[in-house]
Amino acid sequence: MPETTAQTLSARMNPATEALARQFVQFLETGTAPAGLFAEDVFVDFTLPLWRKQVRGRRAAEQLRRAGHPGPGTVPRWRADATPGGFVIEFEEAWAAGGQQWTAREMARADVAGGEVAELSVYCTGDWDQALRAQHAAAETLIRP
Repeated sequence: MPETTAQTLSARMNPATEALARQFVQFLETGTAPAGLFAEDVFVDFTLPLWRKQVRGRRAAEQLRRAGHPGPGTVPRWRADATPGGFVIEFEEAWAAGGQQWTAREMARADVAGGEVAELSVYCTGDWDQALRAQHAAAETLIRP
């Protein structure tokens, strides 16, 4: 799996929380949660444009992920910041499906208990295919990627 190309970690993030943030990126790229990332009964609240899903449990979290992104991908950019109870992470994803490249921008808040993510709230912009990215590039000039 390619390494992430841009990452930023809060200077105040402790090593254990930093490790969880890195494991979360690994989960996004592979669809498999590394040991110790999620509590056995993790609660996931996933909001995407015009829909919302919730699951409980490590296996259900992995199944939810694979249903939305069935293959491996990359997280070319991400930023994680410590919160009093865990971390918040902003990230961009890229993957191939159906013969084309897709991207999404997302943000998640992870609440940590017992050294594992116990609750996860994810907000997704939706999946952008090549046509939508081309339309956006023709209409907008971004200051930052």
